[in-house]
Amino acid sequence: MTHNTDYLGQLRRDWLRTGHTPSAQRAFGLLHARWPELPLAGLEDLGDVVESLERRSGLTMLQKAEVLKALLVEARDPEVSRALLQTLLPGIISTCRQLKFGEGVVSDPSEMLGVAIASCAELIHDWAGQSRQYCAPDLLSALRGRLRRWMLKEKDAARSVQAAQSAGEPSTLPSGLLTRLETMANGPHERMVRLTYQRVFEGRSLRDLAKSDRSAPHALQIELQNFARRYLL
Repeated sequence: MTHNTDYLGQLRRDWLRTGHTPSAQRAFGLLHARWPELPLAGLEDLGDVVESLERRSGLTMLQKAEVLKALLVEARDPEVSRALLQTLLPGIISTCRQLKFGEGVVSDPSEMLGVAIASCAELIHDWAGQSRQYCAPDLLSALRGRLRRWMLKEKDAARSVQAAQSAGEPSTLPSGLLTRLETMANGPHERMVRLTYQRVFEGRSLRDLAKSDRSAPHALQIELQNFARRYLL
């Protein structure tokens, strides 16, 4: 299955640069000092840590689990958080594959992948500081749950669009959501109200909305979700 937007390539190219910067070296130094028992000897930066967690690095599964646990504990540091996300990319792809890349929900599999990456980054942010023995499986399990809920919401949105089309004008729908959006149309959240209306009632794709809004699809998806949770649900 191909992806029209190469999120993985973008992240990997970015990590080749950011994983070996002076700030990544400093973050690694703090990690090593706080977790001297970890098998980090001989490494120089967070890029080296990510490489050490690859399948054929020579570390045992238990050692890798301990390193991942430490990364989540220290993930309030954005450099460490980014390293953990990079490490989880294969698992994120696997999770998307289990969910058939949103087949029947999105037309472009890369949209699903973008949402998954953004959702995983949000999970790492939310869980930063926690000590979890099975950090990676726990994060990926939580990600799978979030993606399933996202897919259900997308299906509900699609049904709303179909209902709007069959009813004619969106305003003819007996919709509490539409009423709520109308009351907020001229307020401080005008942008999110407009984008939510276009997404739900006009049926515009996330990619199309992001292009017109000059934002990244996965970032816009997170914005829309947070707006809905806070003001609409």
